[in-house]
Amino acid sequence: AEKRKTFIAQKAAEAAKSERTLRKLLDAYVQHLKTQGRRSHVDANQIFKRHINEAWPGIAEAPAVDLTPDQVLDMLRRLIEEGKGRTANKLRSYLRAAYQCALDVRTTASIPVIFKSFEVVFNPAAQTRRSPQFDRADKRPFSKAELQAYWKLIADRPGPEAAALRLHLLTGGQRVEQFVRLKWADVSDEAVTIFDAKGRPGQGPRAHQIPLLKLARADLALLKRQGEFAISTTAGKKAISVRTLAGWANAAAGDTISGFQLKRIRSGVETLLAANGVSREVRGHLQSHGLTGVQARHYDGHDYMGEKRMALQILSRELQAPKKPEESQSPGPKP
Repeated sequence: AEKRKTFIAQKAAEAAKSERTLRKLLDAYVQHLKTQGRRSHVDANQIFKRHINEAWPGIAEAPAVDLTPDQVLDMLRRLIEEGKGRTANKLRSYLRAAYQCALDVRTTASIPVIFKSFEVVFNPAAQTRRSPQFDRADKRPFSKAELQAYWKLIADRPGPEAAALRLHLLTGGQRVEQFVRLKWADVSDEAVTIFDAKGRPGQGPRAHQIPLLKLARADLALLKRQGEFAISTTAGKKAISVRTLAGWANAAAGDTISGFQLKRIRSGVETLLAANGVSREVRGHLQSHGLTGVQARHYDGHDYMGEKRMALQILSRELQAPKKPEESQSPGPKP
């Protein structure tokens, strides 16, 4: 009877363990990100689905507690060999964070109790090292000539797509994933408000207000005011994706600007403003970055709207300024 009782308990434990799979742990982590309002839940879900669930189905359906550092390294190595080093580092980071939630659930009440059921005792992703050579930021901001060329391409281009591209540039090159989720409820005659959740786990997104110049207001007027989202192809029901806006920009730029990438506009705008004497502090407030520290969080209550408006006026002026002789060289590929 004792042997049978032990046998049944062992089988029950094995059955319960087989239900606590890696896939379910990753699903729980994605849901946790979503509940926190983190936009990264979309990226994490896609990476887990494509590069673990589909690429390694046997591991995905095995107990999460059985994942080994060697298996994690195999996943990362496969991506690096396919030329996807940046994705490999992102997979490692998301995987490490998911297992850390399962460890911290015993000490942190804000982590959902579902993580406790996986009975994780160590973090296999934390036993691996990231590949720093794939984390290098793109240090190729657009030059003034390239920004002017891009503006010239979209300035008179018809349609709501071009209006959205102009609005993105005229509001200071905001982070695309935040810009595309602009809602009509957050649009006024003088400003728009987008929400920045970057680097704020568990704190909720920070409202980021951007003044509207006359040109930007004109472009907003070209977007149909219907539904919830301002930039939409579904009558405002859903926001467009980052990929959609990037596709519109690539179509407009064509082959005119060598190595065109929409993300380079952001760094190009900051570089242009720096060259025109706009302080780092004002640039940080305009583009919603570098706003950490006790002083910024707790003591500086100024909204910087006046300074942001002046910076956007400088940007608008420089985009439309005639090129100087030394800037007249085409930004396109060299022969």
